[in-house]
Formats: sequence, structure tokens, C-alpha cells
Amino acid sequence: MTDKSLLRIELLKKRDAIPPEVRKAKDRLILERLLSLDEIKHAGSLFFFASFRSEVNTFAMVELSLKNGKQIVLPKVDRDRHDLLLYEVKDVEELIPGYMGIPEPSVLADERMVEINSIDVVIIPGAGFDANGNRIGYGGGYYDRLLSSLRHAVPVIAPAYEEQIVGSVPSEPHDIRINMIVTDRRLIRCAGS
Repeated sequence: MTDKSLLRIELLKKRDAIPPEVRKAKDRLILERLLSLDEIKHAGSLFFFASFRSEVNTFAMVELSLKNGKQIVLPKVDRDRHDLLLYEVKDVEELIPGYMGIPEPSVLADERMVEINSIDVVIIPGAGFDANGNRIGYGGGYYDRLLSSLRHAVPVIAPAYEEQIVGSVPSEPHDIRINMIVTDRRLIRCAGS
């Protein structure tokens, strides 16, 4: 196993070990901090991931953003192309279990399909992060591929528990760095972004 794989396992164990009541309190702090960012306030469209297992809960973020009149876009895994397809979601009720049980948009009409370059802010998941904007994903490369297709600078933000922040994440040339990490304790504007 690589250093990155071992670090991913360690970080996911740490994240999974956060007690549910502590996780709820942390989710609230992250939600408040994230939605107070100027980048979010001024954005017309937001790309979110649908939280799964022990990830930071994004459902309240999505619901509040919809109430605030934002266009909300979520991914659906295209297993054949090993890619993410993006769809506008108008209600969290439009999400159903998809690839590996991860909630995905159920409304797949062409008019709901969105291109990554039309989105103002991208909010992505990860197992772990460092202050330089390096990220450990889940090993599939889906988000690196998605972010590599951005043709202009867009804020890329990761909501994370403080337990997911490490001193250094091993990175490779194809890895895309993130701009900000929003934790339950702080906002990290990444040095390397």
C-alpha cells in the first residue's frame, strides 16, 4: 500500500470515530462558516457533493442554498466513462441512492445537465487535506478529473472536520489543489492555491 492509501485509511477511521452528537455540532459550525463566505454569498451557482457515511453533512447546506435562490448542482457517477455527470437539483428529495449507495440526482433530463465551467463555486469531499490545498480523495480520481476540466479560476472549497487536517498530504502532478478548507474550528485559505 502507498503512503497515500495508508493515510486515507487512517483519516477515514478518525472521521468515522467522531461520535454522532459531536458530528452534528461540528456540521452546524461548518455550515455557518461556509455559508458566511463572500464566495458563497456572491455565487449564483454552487456545485455540492451529497454527503455519504461520515462525511460532513451537506444536505442542510444544499437546502439553505436553494432557499437563498442559488442554482444547486450535484454529481452522478457515470461508471462506463469513469466520470461525473452534473445535474441541477431543485430539492433534496430529488436525490436517490446511486453508485455505492451515494445519493445522486434522480432527475436526469438533458435540460437539467450542467457543465462544470458554468458553476461559480465548487464544493468537494475528501478523506483528508493539508494547508497547501492538497487533498486525499477516495482513490477513484473522479474529482481530479472533474476539476482538471475547469477552464477558469473557480473557488474550490472543502468542508471538513478538524480531524481530517494533516501536516502534509502526498501529492502528484495530476492532483488538483483546493483553495479553501472550512472546518468546525477555522477557515483555511490554502497556501498552494
